[in-house]
Amino acid sequence: MHTFFIAPTGFGVGLTSISLGLVRALQRAGLKVGFFKPIAQPHPGDSGPERSSELIARTHGLLPPKSLPLAQVERMLGDGHLDELLEEIVSLHQQASAGMDVLIVEGMVPTRQASYAARVNVHLAKSLDAEIILVSAPEGEEPENLTELSDRIEIQAQLFGGPQDPKVIGVILNKVRHPDGVEAFTEQLGQLSPLLRAGNFHLLGCIPWQDELNAPRTRDVAELLGAQILNAGDYEQRRVQKIVLCARAVPNTVQLLKPGVLVVTPGDRDDIILAASLASMNGVPLAGLMLCSDFPPDPRILELCQGALQGGLPVMSVSTGSYDTATNLNRMNKEIPVDDRERAEKVTEFVAGHIDHDWLKQRCGSPRELRLSPPAFRYQLVRRAQAANKRIVLPEGSEPRTVQAAAICQARGIARCVLLAKPEDVHNVAKAQGIVLPDGLEILDPELIRERYVDPMVELRKGKGLNAPMALAQLEDSVVLGTMMLALDEVDGLVSGAIHTTANTIRPALQLIKTAPGYKLVSSVFFMLLPDQVLVYGDCAVNPDPNAAELAEIALQSAASAEAFGVPARVAMISYSTGDSGSGAEVEKVRDATRLAREANPTLLIDGPLQYDAAAIVSVGRQKAPNSQVAGRATVFVFPDLNTGNTTYKAVQRSADCVSVGPMLQGLRKPVNDLSRGALVDDIVYTIALTAIQAAR
Repeated sequence: MHTFFIAPTGFGVGLTSISLGLVRALQRAGLKVGFFKPIAQPHPGDSGPERSSELIARTHGLLPPKSLPLAQVERMLGDGHLDELLEEIVSLHQQASAGMDVLIVEGMVPTRQASYAARVNVHLAKSLDAEIILVSAPEGEEPENLTELSDRIEIQAQLFGGPQDPKVIGVILNKVRHPDGVEAFTEQLGQLSPLLRAGNFHLLGCIPWQDELNAPRTRDVAELLGAQILNAGDYEQRRVQKIVLCARAVPNTVQLLKPGVLVVTPGDRDDIILAASLASMNGVPLAGLMLCSDFPPDPRILELCQGALQGGLPVMSVSTGSYDTATNLNRMNKEIPVDDRERAEKVTEFVAGHIDHDWLKQRCGSPRELRLSPPAFRYQLVRRAQAANKRIVLPEGSEPRTVQAAAICQARGIARCVLLAKPEDVHNVAKAQGIVLPDGLEILDPELIRERYVDPMVELRKGKGLNAPMALAQLEDSVVLGTMMLALDEVDGLVSGAIHTTANTIRPALQLIKTAPGYKLVSSVFFMLLPDQVLVYGDCAVNPDPNAAELAEIALQSAASAEAFGVPARVAMISYSTGDSGSGAEVEKVRDATRLAREANPTLLIDGPLQYDAAAIVSVGRQKAPNSQVAGRATVFVFPDLNTGNTTYKAVQRSADCVSVGPMLQGLRKPVNDLSRGALVDDIVYTIALTAIQAAR
């Protein structure tokens, strides 16, 4: 088991962000990763749990041991009980590292109150026999700052034994801003730094500065400033990308009213209040309106702004004047709040993407058992989709979440997306939502292309008596139009369902795409991203009451889907009975389906009937089915009917607070996938990635 001790070279280097990303990067490498923050360092105003540990718990599903309170640590240090302190921390380290391949230990941050932090970090790293990764950040963009940065890194490395100590392995640089980009920065630093030139001290990551990762929710700003909430609106969801103090006239202010802007103005500036409200009513998602100087807004003006207020514009007031308000905003705590999971997840992914996890994995050696954790699964999805380079049509082309997901996929190379919508509608949505449409994102107007699909559709459906007027009428539905594009191989896959029902998505595919060779039905699977592993559930979305033969086919399809996405297939056929312990028509159906699936694929690890606990829990599996190769180790769960499957997937998703990716349809000749109507942007992105990978199979 490896222990990495991450030590800051100073204050404000973003140590928690690096912890989040480092855990994710190592998980992507297939390692089982733990986290431990030995000593709590609460920020002013913190009253809840230790911030780093809580963010790790909420973002990664880990349960780190409780950090020692800072007051207790200082008392022990003051009494000369350093050895007893280290013994207690070693005990917690043993608890945190149990069953792990690698443990990330986050050191203390030096502050005015904790000037002893660096000395304590050295003792901690030695006591835990840890390898040291320094974390640093340049002070600014000027060239002279590189020399200072190089010196700071070298001083800290010397504290831990210097470059000659094999346990001082490298540095991660955070918050890098350089006029010529990260590569130029690292090249210049490499020339300056004797440590990096030595060869045995590595640059393990270089994280560029990104404004959006430091954007707090409007609610966070209101709470930190103690603002009075006049209209909450969407203050839980909106984020402050930029703060604008409005003292100028309205004509000179208009160009500043952009998505994510927090408008700060005295409460008696009726003109600015009205301008911000008009911008909001025109679809610009401002972060909010903060009224200062202890001037209450005129109720008559607020009455005129009702449309904006009802549309979600947050409005707050503070008693401080403009200057003091601006000063307070500038001094705000920039740390991620423990309940801001969205921001924590974005920071985690961004940092992980800039860390050399291959080198770290090699340093750790091979994990005890190669496992596909949820982060590794998502990472592989994106990488494989990028390699596939497929063209995916999105019939709901002007739906805001779909537009944003398409922009992300196009920009990251996950897929070449095609939006079916009027171009002006897409551009209006993008402008209102602050979405940048990348080059190459295709937008096709259905009105201009519909007629060319009439004759091919009539030909495909001639056995069903379809004529041209009927085909033209059906092609008014953008899902049907997109499905025809797929049928004619103009695109490689289709994703729909953000505003359409499952039936609306699947019916055209069954009529125009048909099932794949060897299959008689279409089914679905969900990838359930539990904290420690990825499970496959089928069928939870399509077939209400499959018979034994159909259930066997669903099992074979689900096993193939699992293997295709890196999940080793051990298939449990779920029932209310295990083995021969029960009887009844439903149990017999599952028993027959298991036999048919074995006959069709004798090499497949499949067992049933199994109760859910016997399939999922090792101890229960040993007791109820001691001779089974699947019981207690199942990765693919096949449910006997839609009622059981859909109920179980939703119960697990909500109760365990896990992400589910899907439903992914299987059994079609070409990939078509359905979305939940409550799908988030990330859900759509991952479904597009799934579809692209299916198209490459």
